[in-house]
Amino acid sequence: MIGFLLALRLFAQQPDSAPGFDLTEAMIPMRDGVKLHTTIFVPRGAHGPLPFVFTRTPYGIAGAGNALRGYYRAFANDGYIFAFQDIRGRYTSEGQFVMMRPPRGRGDSSAVDESTDAYDTIEWLIHRVPNNNGRVGMLGISYPGWLTVMAMLDPHPALKAASPQASPADMFLGDDFHHNGAFRLSYGFEYAAMMETSKEQDNFAFDRYDTYQWYLDLGPLANVNARHLHGKIPTWNDYVAHPNYDWFWQKQAAAPYLTRVTVPTLNVAGWWDQEDFYGPMKIYDLLEPHDTGRVNYLVVLPQASTSRTASSRRGSRISSKIRASCGYRRRSRSRQGRTSGDHGTSGRLGAARPNGRSTSMPVAGFRSSRPLETGRRRSTATCQIRRTPCRTVTGRSSRRILPTARIGTPGSSRTNALSMAAPTSCPGRRNRSPTM
Repeated sequence: MIGFLLALRLFAQQPDSAPGFDLTEAMIPMRDGVKLHTTIFVPRGAHGPLPFVFTRTPYGIAGAGNALRGYYRAFANDGYIFAFQDIRGRYTSEGQFVMMRPPRGRGDSSAVDESTDAYDTIEWLIHRVPNNNGRVGMLGISYPGWLTVMAMLDPHPALKAASPQASPADMFLGDDFHHNGAFRLSYGFEYAAMMETSKEQDNFAFDRYDTYQWYLDLGPLANVNARHLHGKIPTWNDYVAHPNYDWFWQKQAAAPYLTRVTVPTLNVAGWWDQEDFYGPMKIYDLLEPHDTGRVNYLVVLPQASTSRTASSRRGSRISSKIRASCGYRRRSRSRQGRTSGDHGTSGRLGAARPNGRSTSMPVAGFRSSRPLETGRRRSTATCQIRRTPCRTVTGRSSRRILPTARIGTPGSSRTNALSMAAPTSCPGRRNRSPTM
């Protein structure tokens, strides 16, 4: 899903508002009668019909208006209607929450999944919200990124662009709960407890600050249910029942379903993402053989999952000195939302240019010389590492790694030069809750 420190508390739970927007709340009915809580922000004084930017999340939308001044600011400045939705079974939406609900069978028209819920919501939005142009773009990070992928499987005709960011693709082989089959105990336990104790987010109540010692004292993993969860957390029970890569994990994985490119897609990954680096790379790779229209794109940034939402320079106790927000949002995320006549589309939320090229994105600390070739062309990268002394907060001498990479197509003069500074040490993990 999925990043740390609630990247993903993009929408902090507080009274909602957004200057310059009119807010409407709706309980939108799905095909099975379940109603999903949705907030809709319409810009005041808009001229002409506007497209939607639509995000679905399990993390709550009560403070989504704050995101219009942060993560979504570039879109807000361009002029969009925004819709945010609590998915089935979460917060004030009806129905039952299922972690990473597997897609329904292709022949089962009566079943519901995250794809049908996205479809039904878009159908409602374009027919019930005044002054829209019938075009919708979706995006999200981690779990909301995966929900964007689900919407791409059988998309509503009005879905014109999608940007799944840090989306998981396989929760056993490479994302979140397991890495190459190795179970991530702290993450898996705390995330499952946080998401399934109630309809909201309830962090597990540790009795100490040092969670490392808590896990040592836990003993055999059978004690998780015996002492703490008592069989009430479905996802933990699934870990126990499916310790190997069996049908359960394979049914959740994206590979069987990503057999066509349905909309222009901007996949986004972060080199330092400890949860979901595998996912976006895998999703891009699965779509590539089917990308006859050359609208499947990939952006990989030198940041962690949470950094995609933050304009702050601070990540844990490490100063990454990377502020990707401004240039990245303006010149990458907004690209698929801007005017284009390619692929038979026109107006906002047209397709990206079909030449497989992404414009260079200036990021503080990174020197960009020429456009980075992406899309159909495969690039290679080399890094030259040099070390120089630096000062830590204690005044002691330390060392920083300063990789310089030249990235481009072999034999091509088109390259990107990247340079960065990052400390070599990483602080230990202390009592905090993971998110996808």
